[in-house]
Amino acid sequence: MSRGLYRAALALGLACASLAPARANGPELPVIALTAGMYRIEAEVAATPQEMQTGLMHRESLPDSRGMLFMFRQPGTQCMWMRNTLIPLSVAFLRDDGTIVNIEDMAPQTETSHCSTEPVRTALEMNAGWFDKRGLKPGATIRGIPMR
Repeated sequence: MSRGLYRAALALGLACASLAPARANGPELPVIALTAGMYRIEAEVAATPQEMQTGLMHRESLPDSRGMLFMFRQPGTQCMWMRNTLIPLSVAFLRDDGTIVNIEDMAPQTETSHCSTEPVRTALEMNAGWFDKRGLKPGATIRGIPMR
């Protein structure tokens, strides 16, 4: 699928979602509503290689119910690192149906790889401990992920 077609398909999938500016200094990313059980998440969507590489870099804080959803083009063992990321994060790697495969805690400003334990196309970053504080473990489901 061409980059333009992929972006158009993603935009169509997000059309019913609430879109809002995601950053004060940087490109605006679409924000969608996700749920994890009774918890609501406002997730910025990073879908291009540049958006995913930048991720949550240089931010000094992240609201408690805010996160970033990474949407990779192909399933694979996805790995995340924390270069230039100032806040501690937890990342949940997700199957296409939203089931959490594994969750990794990541220390700020490190380049240690934190990888999915099976091929996935989606990962959700939240403040460190967010999943644990809510009792969300592998096998739990995140709802509202756009279809590809």
